[in-house]
Amino acid sequence: MVGFVIGAVAGYAGAGGSADAPATPKVTVTATSTATETSSTGSADTAQSARPGEIPGDGTYVVGKDIKPGTYRTSGPQGGLVTNCYWARLSSTSGDLRDIIANGNTQGQTTVTIAPTDKAFTTTGCRRWTKAG
Repeated sequence: MVGFVIGAVAGYAGAGGSADAPATPKVTVTATSTATETSSTGSADTAQSARPGEIPGDGTYVVGKDIKPGTYRTSGPQGGLVTNCYWARLSSTSGDLRDIIANGNTQGQTTVTIAPTDKAFTTTGCRRWTKAG
């Protein structure tokens, strides 16, 4: 954009413009922003609602509220451009790296046991998780 403005001013000056009406290039700037809604309860932003006994997809799920503790399985990554399935058991939803109790980045079938003492479980790029037995 700066190059365009400089070029327009230089082009006008070289074109023998009138001294009575100096050229003033007009620049329009458009700004956009995206608002993100977060939960006021400190609960996770969940991509989808979990049905009993499953974790439907990408998101962070609060243990005891969004999902129940237990052992869950996924068949692996979603596929397509998504080649890895990431999951993490969390002691808090603060986003701090120290909150990770255990995590994995897998390319195949995966089983994870979410303890009743875990605060949350997060997953990205994985197919639906279903509760084992």
